[in-house]
Amino acid sequence: MRAAVMPAPNAPIDVRDLPVPPLAQGAVLLETIASEVCGTDVHLWHGRLAGVPYPIVPGHVSVGRIAAFGGSDADRPADLDGKRFQIGDVVTFLDVHGTCGACWYCLVAGQSTRCPKRRVYGITMGMADGPSGGWAEAILLKPGTHLIRLPRGLEPETFIGGGCGAVTAFHAVRRAGVRLGDAVAVLGAGPVGLSAAALASISGADPVVVIGAPADRLAMAGRMGATLALDLDALPHAARRDAVLACTHGRGADVVIEATGVPQAVAEGATLCRDGGVMVVAGHYTDGGDIALNPHAHLNRPHLEVRGCWGSDASHFHGAIRAMARHQGRIPWSDLVTRWYSIEESGAALQAVADRKLLKAGIRPRA
Repeated sequence: MRAAVMPAPNAPIDVRDLPVPPLAQGAVLLETIASEVCGTDVHLWHGRLAGVPYPIVPGHVSVGRIAAFGGSDADRPADLDGKRFQIGDVVTFLDVHGTCGACWYCLVAGQSTRCPKRRVYGITMGMADGPSGGWAEAILLKPGTHLIRLPRGLEPETFIGGGCGAVTAFHAVRRAGVRLGDAVAVLGAGPVGLSAAALASISGADPVVVIGAPADRLAMAGRMGATLALDLDALPHAARRDAVLACTHGRGADVVIEATGVPQAVAEGATLCRDGGVMVVAGHYTDGGDIALNPHAHLNRPHLEVRGCWGSDASHFHGAIRAMARHQGRIPWSDLVTRWYSIEESGAALQAVADRKLLKAGIRPRA
């Protein structure tokens, strides 16, 4: 099987022929249909994430067709309704594996995304774990991996169009507690921000304001459900704030979702919230540096509630997939993929995403 391997930080992507691994009892082998190149993959390439066991096969959110099971029929995994998976089923899977279900974070706090034993396919699982990323013709899923069938009518390319960004956005919108009629401002017009706007819109938020750049992403924001798109490059901070105030009767947004990864966006978000509002910080998966915040002006006097948003669990994958299946006729998730690439072109795809030459790249390993 062919696979695109990231040998080390800042090293060229290497396409290799790898042996198809043996399957342990309860393991699953997927024939990869589609994967994605997301911002996390760029961070991996730049060496900005801790605990990455290079070399790795990237691609942590993928879709595949079940090709083989390890063990007997009784060892086949089942879905949430108890129906066992079959050869040929088209599935995605929760990219987080190994969450223990026994530690304080899992059992007491109810925050499995902070479980110290969690590992992530295509990120913290390396070559020693087998081909565990989607930039390969096949993916080895370890026993206990949570699989989710794609609903009838939801094409793999549509799911990958949303992909990691839609799952993260689902978590952020849920974490924010967006309610019918809320005014929502989204900072960032990348895959996470655009899906956050879409999910806020279908939750009944109004208005939904997206602040970002460049112009083509802002045009897509309108198609994804934004009622107002503000150009970060053309409007200064004061003008952006005035625009948000103008469409919220002078109060500010009920909810602000930061999806940029730029530290200064957090400070701006605090100025866009209404008194007593909520800001969810969803874009900072690497350390972008420090900012100046005034605890009195930004937090205490406006009675602002700030919530971090880290990782995803099975409920976020399940919810995002259901939302995409239900609303794909209204929200053009499939159009978020600017271009599809083969395995041999995965290095070029990664460079294009790093250079922000396209909104999102998809990988079709069997193209």
